[in-house]
Amino acid sequence: MMAINASMVKELREITGAGMMDCKKALVETDGNIEKAVEYLREKGLSQAAKKSGRIASEGLVSSYIHMGGRIGVLVEVNCETDFVAKTEKFQEFVKNIAMQIAAAKPEYIRKEEVPQDVIEKEKEILRAQALNEGKPEKIVDKMVEGRIEKYYKDVCLLEQPYIKDGDKSVSTLLNETIAEIGENINIRRFVRYELGEGLEKKSCDFASEVMAELNK
Repeated sequence: MMAINASMVKELREITGAGMMDCKKALVETDGNIEKAVEYLREKGLSQAAKKSGRIASEGLVSSYIHMGGRIGVLVEVNCETDFVAKTEKFQEFVKNIAMQIAAAKPEYIRKEEVPQDVIEKEKEILRAQALNEGKPEKIVDKMVEGRIEKYYKDVCLLEQPYIKDGDKSVSTLLNETIAEIGENINIRRFVRYELGEGLEKKSCDFASEVMAELNK
């Protein structure tokens, strides 16, 4: 079991706003995994993010991001509780970063719960066939499929994706940190992403790298 130190507890407290002992217990229960500890606290209703998640968030912003050259466009709606917060630099920066995340990482859904069950079952069939074709023993294939479906969620679900500015945290962790810092519930409600010539035959371009290059300017 991983040793839980004070810096880990401090980091979890900063993300969730939960009490010190609650944070320590969450880290012990999740073997020091910060992201799992955040979810543990949310499930227990002990984090500020969890306490705020039930509050109505009907203000916010609809923001756009157009990649240089006009080849990618994103519209995203992010809600908060008050018009005051919607006008703050911190909230607007968060919304901009979410729009750029969508441009670079091409999510299809916001959260895991939005993925249709038939899509999940189809993906599991594909992953199972791949594992069997690799010669994996059938008795461990189902366990492998469950692990690979989690990776699938990280590819297609915005909140599960690694944050493009900091690969050590997920977008979900970024959201919880922002909720704790701002003090209001925040909800990424919907988005649409357009890519020039999408669906047409064209040469391959690494748009994710281009978006990151623009971020680092």
